[in-house]
Amino acid sequence: MTLPELTTQFSTDDRCRELLERLRWPEGVTCPRCKDRRVSRMADYARFECVGCEYQFTVTAGTIFHDSHLPLPIWFLAVMLIAEAKKGMSAMQLKRTLWGQNKGSYKTAWYLCHRIRAAMANADKPMLYGTVEVDETYIGGRQRGFQDKPGHGRSTKQIVVGIRQRGGETRFFHAADAKSGTLAQYIRENVSEDVDVIVTDEYNAYPAAMKMLDKTDRHKTIKHKAKVYVDGDVYTNTIESAFSLLKRGLIGSWHKISAKHLESYLEEMEFRFNRRHSKDLFVDTLRHMVTADPLTFENLTA
Repeated sequence: MTLPELTTQFSTDDRCRELLERLRWPEGVTCPRCKDRRVSRMADYARFECVGCEYQFTVTAGTIFHDSHLPLPIWFLAVMLIAEAKKGMSAMQLKRTLWGQNKGSYKTAWYLCHRIRAAMANADKPMLYGTVEVDETYIGGRQRGFQDKPGHGRSTKQIVVGIRQRGGETRFFHAADAKSGTLAQYIRENVSEDVDVIVTDEYNAYPAAMKMLDKTDRHKTIKHKAKVYVDGDVYTNTIESAFSLLKRGLIGSWHKISAKHLESYLEEMEFRFNRRHSKDLFVDTLRHMVTADPLTFENLTA
């Protein structure tokens, strides 16, 4: 869907609600409290009443949209802008785009972005199989001196572990460390037991991680320190290209993010990257927004 098509088709709350109803209840409206399908539409088009428990609700009740005072067309525009921004969009840029330079609130835009990310994090994540690449990267401000290098002393850089199936999906994780046990846990939780090959670089934690997983016979290593980057089908260029896009987003779009919220930004990038060829990215994002649990501002900033 293009931006002109969006503004034409979903210019009113009623039109937006029609789409959300189809996405949330493809088999007919169901009471969110007692799951009864005997539901009547009230005189107020936006509201329903359950015949069984007499609960009154709307299509946005109990979803990411819950308790929002923003018009649904604004929500739809925000979803389109964030879903289609290859390197992400900052809250300040979203504010300027939706409300102009001197209108709107940065706090509102920031909260709006995080609620959309929370819905993206709700997506299903099947196990990875085939040939899988695993790598780690460090993000944060530039630091100098041995004691400021990642994993040493005063370093404030954050560790991101990436796992990517060739021809398949990618996973990003904000890791506490890059020790063998941590790497083994991420691989165990995201890679199928019958994976064909796991490719890594020569970082010394990977052999121990593979031993923990009993996958030393399926582990192949590319030796970057020897300036070897491709050896037949042994390389980590696929996951490194995903890291490159992530860092472009951090440098060119978000500029600066807190370690506390890094995981949600990784979820956004992962969701969008895995669906970059999808023609239904906008609708797919909305589908997750009407099935994900609400995110309150208090919980977000706790």
